[in-house]
Amino acid sequence: MYYYWDPTYILVIIGMLICLGASAMVNSAMSRYSRVRNAGGITGAEAARRILNNEGLYNVQIECLNHSGGDHYDPRTNTVRLSHDNYNQPSVTAVGVAAHECGHAIQHAKGYMPLNFRSALVPVANIGSRLGLPLILLGVILGWSQVLIEIGIWAFALAVLFQLVTLPVEFNASARAVAKIQQYGLLGTEETKGCKKVLTAAAMTYVAAAASAILQLLRLILLFGGNRRRDD
Repeated sequence: MYYYWDPTYILVIIGMLICLGASAMVNSAMSRYSRVRNAGGITGAEAARRILNNEGLYNVQIECLNHSGGDHYDPRTNTVRLSHDNYNQPSVTAVGVAAHECGHAIQHAKGYMPLNFRSALVPVANIGSRLGLPLILLGVILGWSQVLIEIGIWAFALAVLFQLVTLPVEFNASARAVAKIQQYGLLGTEETKGCKKVLTAAAMTYVAAAASAILQLLRLILLFGGNRRRDD
């Protein structure tokens, strides 16, 4: 019966709308400022190298991805990976994104605790996101096995926890990015304002993902916690 409409679906819809709104915001900001050439003609790759060198992180490599999107810092290999556009283009967006990923590299180098905690959560969060819902479904199929259902909910909760821990990591990386951009004079005053808009919009996608995950967890608790109460 849970494949049909029930009032808790409103939580799923709210989560979807939040994510769609955040996605539209970041796409708009990045698209707008990717068309704004910074006055210094600095590409994302050049900005990243300047920040890393000035921070003494000569061992951190910078790689160009052969596709758009997917910018990230890989702590396992000490590598900042930038999308093709952000690596090569001298835009405000490119510098902002590159600086953000360097912010993660700086976090890693300084042993930033939330980043370490998030990294430690990755294995269990992956398990939770993959097995949480299947365990709940299996519990229902096996005649409302409350043990399996509760394990599934707790597993999903670990994935939600990962989303929450991600928030301070991402906000801190953006704050470091803006600080380093200003410190090393990578962008002008007005360009930095545009960069802040890009990074704020990007941060909102993580907020939206966390909010959506919380709403989904709440829905699971409402649906299957109610069954436990009826059994009692």
